[in-house]
Amino acid sequence: MADTLRWLIAVLARDTHLWFDDVWVVDSTPVECARSREAAHSSELAGWAEYGYCASHSRYFWGLRLHLFRTLHGLPVGFAVSGAKADEREVLLGPLEADPTLTCGRTGQAVIADRHYYGRQFEATLHGHGITLLRPARAGETPRPRAALFKPLRQVIESINDTFKGQLDLEHDGGHTPLGVWVRVLRRVLALTAAIWHNDHIGAPTPRSLIAYDH
Repeated sequence: MADTLRWLIAVLARDTHLWFDDVWVVDSTPVECARSREAAHSSELAGWAEYGYCASHSRYFWGLRLHLFRTLHGLPVGFAVSGAKADEREVLLGPLEADPTLTCGRTGQAVIADRHYYGRQFEATLHGHGITLLRPARAGETPRPRAALFKPLRQVIESINDTFKGQLDLEHDGGHTPLGVWVRVLRRVLALTAAIWHNDHIGAPTPRSLIAYDH
């Protein structure tokens, strides 16, 4: 099931005009798996799920993180699920290394990320995939290019995350096993991808809008 869902997501995403966008945004969002300490300790997800912190909502949670490459219109391009404390940079490189076709034939591809995605080796690895990293400067760094873009794009990223959590119930997936959670996350990524694919094909003004399907 999981392999079929991943295949279908890729097929639909590549069959849109948005697939060829030369700017991606990358971020992660929590997938909460339990609230009580007892539930966390007894869960089959223990060892993968872990305690983490969500800066956007100033809260701690026990669970996982969904990491997403997406276009500025919200189309998922690549994704991965990790423990809540996993190094976001390492997780980000996973989809690129697992599927070289993501960047095959692209020139001038840029990825916009927050300041947690840093490091010379990390940027060099992205450059090896043909990707230029755009991010805010960290404390003590000299200003980086295109800094004026980051604040408004942060609002775009949070809006996409709210779609996953609000309309697609990402944090109420109901999975109790690693495979169960993975399949349920994939279903939500597929739902967003399918909606964007349909909106793209009918010429809808807002490709990411789920209003027509949210009944």
